[in-house]
Amino acid sequence: MATTDMVPVASVDALDEEGRLVIQEDGQAIALFYHDGEVYAVDNRCPHMGFPLSKGTVEEGILTCHWHHARFELEQGDTFDPWADDVQTFPVEIRDGEVFIDPDPERKIAPNVHWRNRLADGLHENLRLVMAKAVIGLDEHGEGFSTPIETAVNFGTKYRAMGWGRGLTTLGCMANLYSQVGGRDKRRAMFTGVREVASEAAGEPPRFQQYAFENRELSKERLTSWFRENVEVRDSDGAERVILTAVENLPLDDVADIVFTAATDSLYLNSGHTVDFLNKAFETIDHVGSEARSASESASGERSDPRAEEHADKVLASAVRQLTDATRMEERSAWRTPVDIASLCFDAHDRLDDLVSAGEGKEWTEPDDFVETLLSDDPEAIIDALTGAIEAGATRTELADAVCRAATRRVAWFATNNEFSDWDTVHHTFTYANAVHRVAQRTTTDAVYRGCFDAAMSVYLDRFLNQPRAPTPTPGESDSDPEAIRSDLLDCFDEQGQVNRAATLVSEHFDVVEQSSTGSQNAARSNDSQGDPEDLKRVLGRGLLREDAGFHTLQNVEAAFARYDSLDDPDEKRLALIACARYMAAHFPTRRENEQTFSIATRLHRGERLHEAK
Repeated sequence: MATTDMVPVASVDALDEEGRLVIQEDGQAIALFYHDGEVYAVDNRCPHMGFPLSKGTVEEGILTCHWHHARFELEQGDTFDPWADDVQTFPVEIRDGEVFIDPDPERKIAPNVHWRNRLADGLHENLRLVMAKAVIGLDEHGEGFSTPIETAVNFGTKYRAMGWGRGLTTLGCMANLYSQVGGRDKRRAMFTGVREVASEAAGEPPRFQQYAFENRELSKERLTSWFRENVEVRDSDGAERVILTAVENLPLDDVADIVFTAATDSLYLNSGHTVDFLNKAFETIDHVGSEARSASESASGERSDPRAEEHADKVLASAVRQLTDATRMEERSAWRTPVDIASLCFDAHDRLDDLVSAGEGKEWTEPDDFVETLLSDDPEAIIDALTGAIEAGATRTELADAVCRAATRRVAWFATNNEFSDWDTVHHTFTYANAVHRVAQRTTTDAVYRGCFDAAMSVYLDRFLNQPRAPTPTPGESDSDPEAIRSDLLDCFDEQGQVNRAATLVSEHFDVVEQSSTGSQNAARSNDSQGDPEDLKRVLGRGLLREDAGFHTLQNVEAAFARYDSLDDPDEKRLALIACARYMAAHFPTRRENEQTFSIATRLHRGERLHEAK
């Protein structure tokens, strides 16, 4: 150690007499301790919640903080308590009765590595404050997005025997929302994702992954057949080995075809959750880097980034039980009586190849009443409309979009005189339809049409939840300030039951934006004051992420934003966010415990003293 690194801070006699001293050096408080004839120097801020360690006690080489009783090995600063973190120590020398310290020692590990490790600790121990601190620390060092996702994926796919579930799906939702929320809400989104992964895995046994087959010459057709057979008989081990082999043999787009073909062999698996979870699994691979190879890469035998390939393996293997263990709606009475809509779906499946062949080369023009037909109370007419559309050339994406617009109306029109739990019924239909639409854009398999049949039949079953239809705000004119509308919307979420008020405010925000874009009475306003729907989405995101939002609410908002972005028609875009705001208002406010944790982590990161009165 260079002599110039050391600075004098106190006399040994003074420290011996007091037992401890606090000195200020380079703007930070450092606690000096005289213990068992030795001098020690540590950061005076407890790494847990900032309480002065100089007010703690030292016994047998252990420094104990007196606020939450975190304990530290005095010489090196290692903590006994993972929830507290290690405390920074400073090298000490004694020269001629004076204590010298190095106030800026070389760090043992880089800050970004430290926060990666702390995020892993938080996941393993399910420590929310540790995870919040780690997310903030990583963001401060330029790793606020990829590192939390990758770390949580590695953890969640390994330490939960059931594999991919609610927690990792939430992580995927938050990754999708990340670019659509602003400022600190990006950090909130990552905190939400990683804590849900930790929560779902807490107390669960680990998962042991199967192995791919050695054969690298297997065709997509053969692997598809094997995978479907294993899913059909609920053989999770066999299905996992097949999908791992597919990942080794095929581009990821082909693997997606295999997965979603099997996912639509049966009807509306797990009340729609299975297809949505699987779609989120693929989207999460997109975020962390996928093993996907182009056809040319596959032919040449070149491999993509091995780390990305590892993620595709573990993610898709962990998701297999979403298929093999799923409840199949053809097994439920609601899909069999009083109308056997399951048979209607399976009959349409049997005709699908002929329908697609008939539609080749045609361009479908959606009838004006098509969505209203999907919302009708005649399931045979609904199936006929769908099959007729395919025969007329409707693409998978076009048909899935139409069904999703119908499902959006079930949420937007949900009658609040129904039981509260029925919000989830229309929600499941909506998120399933949205997932089918997203899958249609990812895959080339005509099995996606089968997902459209399922979604449409679920829309049919939900028809009574729109009796009567909740009123939809009528577009009009408004001279309100859009920023004030957004503020009112957040205030609306502070009070229970403001479902229709939330819808009205969202609609009014669209009114103002549309007026400003056409140069009407708001033309004199500056662009900054006019706002736009992206501002509205950011406020909806803020409203979501400050709450202890349940899984379905997180799902719903992410899906609504995806719908908004995929639509061209202004009225449909408006309705997507109206439906979203109604669902949010029905479920807010909550206790906001996680927001308190995030706020504590943020204030600690800024160096605030939480133990002192403001």
